[in-house]
Amino acid sequence: MTRFRVGLIGTGPWATATHAPALAAHPDAELSGVWGRRPEAAAALAAAHGATAYEDVDALFAASDAVAFAVPPDVQAPLAARAARAGCHLLLDKPVATDAAAARSLAAEAESAGVASVVFFTLRFAPPMADWLAERAAEGPWFTGRADWYGSFFAADGTGAFDSPWRASKGGLWDVGPHALAVLTAVLGEITSVTAAPGPADTVHLVLRHAGGASSTATLTLRAPERATGVTLEFRGERGTVSPQAFGETGWGDSGDAFRSAVSALVAAARDGRPHACDVRFGARVTEILATAEEQAGARDGGEQRNGTTPQAP
Repeated sequence: MTRFRVGLIGTGPWATATHAPALAAHPDAELSGVWGRRPEAAAALAAAHGATAYEDVDALFAASDAVAFAVPPDVQAPLAARAARAGCHLLLDKPVATDAAAARSLAAEAESAGVASVVFFTLRFAPPMADWLAERAAEGPWFTGRADWYGSFFAADGTGAFDSPWRASKGGLWDVGPHALAVLTAVLGEITSVTAAPGPADTVHLVLRHAGGASSTATLTLRAPERATGVTLEFRGERGTVSPQAFGETGWGDSGDAFRSAVSALVAAARDGRPHACDVRFGARVTEILATAEEQAGARDGGEQRNGTTPQAP
């Protein structure tokens, strides 16, 4: 069977550490080329994996069956729409955009072009967690769920583990929020409504309703105190309360393994024509929910620009 040619858009830390190595080593795919906003970085990354660097993104599309994205969400959305119009299947990063209209437009472009799509919600593809979520979904129905992400991505001076301006600007709601919504949806079903309230710094608290009648909550932040960090995932129902035994190991697993699973899922969707559960339509729905939550939290916060500092009391 002919190997799937996948081009890579992006040259940052995720593209370098995860996307390019996984594509280059995948048994059913090959890295067809690299394009980035910095041509010298694209050339270096392509050379490291025996691929071609492209200065013209349309030339990369023409040389590829699919395109994988490792760029900020609002850079990704218009480029992905352009790739879809060129007939390329889409392997997208989460969130697909931070604007609901842009996300819906991208989904419409993919549908119109008839291309397959997969959004890389890490925990839906990480082999240990993907299996755990599938087992919990089969055991349902569940009464409630909870997914809390307390990260400490940024130091007190505002610097992060790597340069990521969009994360600094958009905060935990948009960075770890997609993970929370993806795992809650996998077990409890489609989210039908969201209510959001702000907490300290970039923290946002969500209350969610699901189509099957269950409810869930999520707390999301990238700016928790270092000693308060951690992730909690649990579901409660007739079977009691269930949670991964050791989230750090059972949950995330190896990001390279998870990305390889996402590549395999895209190859399968492209070849058999069956939409994947984590396709661009689901990605657009996640963006819609997060955009609504952002608006609600901002309104309840008095319209403050919540860029990592806690508003002072009057």
